[in-house]
Formats: sequence, structure tokens, C-alpha cells
Amino acid sequence: MDNHPIDVALSDQLKALQRDEISSYHTYLALARITKDDHNRQVLQKIAEQEMMHYTTWKRYSKADVKPNRVQIRFYYWVARLFGLTFGIKLMEKGEEKAQKDYLPLLNVIPEIEQVIKEEEVHEKELLDMIDEESLKYAGSMVLGLNDALVELTGALAGLTFAFQNTRLIALAGLITGISATLSMAASEYLSRKAEAGEQSPIKSAVYTGIAYIFTVVLLILPYLVVSNYLICLIWTIFNAILIIAVFNFYISVAKDMDFRKRFVEMTSISLGVAVLSFLIGNIIRQVIGIDV
Repeated sequence: MDNHPIDVALSDQLKALQRDEISSYHTYLALARITKDDHNRQVLQKIAEQEMMHYTTWKRYSKADVKPNRVQIRFYYWVARLFGLTFGIKLMEKGEEKAQKDYLPLLNVIPEIEQVIKEEEVHEKELLDMIDEESLKYAGSMVLGLNDALVELTGALAGLTFAFQNTRLIALAGLITGISATLSMAASEYLSRKAEAGEQSPIKSAVYTGIAYIFTVVLLILPYLVVSNYLICLIWTIFNAILIIAVFNFYISVAKDMDFRKRFVEMTSISLGVAVLSFLIGNIIRQVIGIDV
């Protein structure tokens, strides 16, 4: 197979593949060195070994050594450090999958490439599924906290906005509501997990739920502490809600291989639907009761 003619353009494509593989190799090794969990460290080292094998495969065709992309290595290294191993690695693998599609024309010259790519996909998926990361075990608890906070507090703030039309009062009422709801949700999650007697720790489930909830509360109420115009605050809050939904669903869709668009549309529709309904109810109550704050 080393006798296939390799022109300049084809050689450049192969070198690009090599660079991706050697960059991934160094990224996985860097992550393995700082990983405390022995199981996860071994998995990362195995993936790194596979990347080096792939690099060697492409090198047989290109007949050249290629230096790694240091910027790419640092980027994925810090993404994995900040957002978790699973997210960082799967995000990196998605980038490689996209790059592999660009090399399909190579099949006309090097038929073996199709088999190599298939082996990469199968073996790396098997290894990635072996990674045991605590935060993903409690993703359901985080989803619960985010969903409840987004639906409940976005709706409450929309209703309070037209009921009070005073940003300080709205922030105060929203903050009291948010903190109370956070404690309530965390306690409910603790009792629920304890009753189930499953593998998940009731205390950790409650903590993850509480953190997700209070984080959402802070971002949703922040506009009312910064801007004096209540309508601008409401628009900003709704924007923050959509941003939270987008970021979190992107994280879950990558880390757990789920459909981003479906989850994003569903959560956004529910949150905004409740906000609009609460907004109308708040305005009606204000008019009927005749409150003028």
C-alpha cells in the first residue's frame, strides 16, 4: 500500500490528519497526567496510544513527521479542565469527525483509509464510554434544578415586573423567591434520592440541584440590580434564560450524545410560555386590584 502515488495536495491532506492525531495524542497524555482517578487515567492513556497508532498510519503514506498544534492542545486541555473530561474529549472527537469528512476524497487513492476511520470511531467510542465522571452521574439533578428555576423564576419575574414596575422591589421579591425555592428543591431532591435508595448520593444530588438552581437565580435577577428600566430588565432576563438553556443543553448534548435542537426548543418554549402567561396574569392582577407601587 506504500506504492500509491501521493501528489502535493494529497500529501498536505495526510499531514493535516497527522497533525490532528499527534495533537490529540499530546492532549490525552496531558489530561492523563493530571487525572487523579486511576481508571480514567488508564482510559486516557489507551486513547493516546490509539492516536499515536493512527498518526503512524498516516505517516506511512506522507513519509513525513508533523509537529502538533500547540494552540489546539492548550484549548482542549483547558476545556476539559474547566468543563469536565467527558465534555472536553467528546468535543475534541466531534472536531475530528468533522475533519474526517473532508478527507473522503482520499478513498479514491487510499482505500484503506475507510477501514482506519471506522476503527477509530468504534474503538474511541468504546473507550470514551468507559470514562467514569461524577458530574455526569448527577446531570439529571442539574437539569431538574435548571428547569425548575427557569420555568418558575422567569415566570415569577415576568409577573412581578408588571405587578410592581419597580426594579428594586422586583429584585427583592425575586431573590426571596429564588432562595426559598433553591432550599426547597434541594431538600426535595435529597428526600427523593434517599427514598429511591439508588447509586446516587442523596446529599450530592441535593447539592448539584441547589447549585444549578441558585446559579440560574443569580443570572435571572442580575438585570434588575443593574438597570432601572423594568422593561429592559425583563428583556435582559429572558435573554439570560435563553442563553442558560442554550449553554447547558449544548453541554449535555455533547457530553451525553443527546439531540441539542430538540431539548433547546422544548425548554425554551416551556420557559417563555410560562413567562408570557405570568406576564399577562401580573398585568391583569395589577389592573383588577388596583395596586400602584
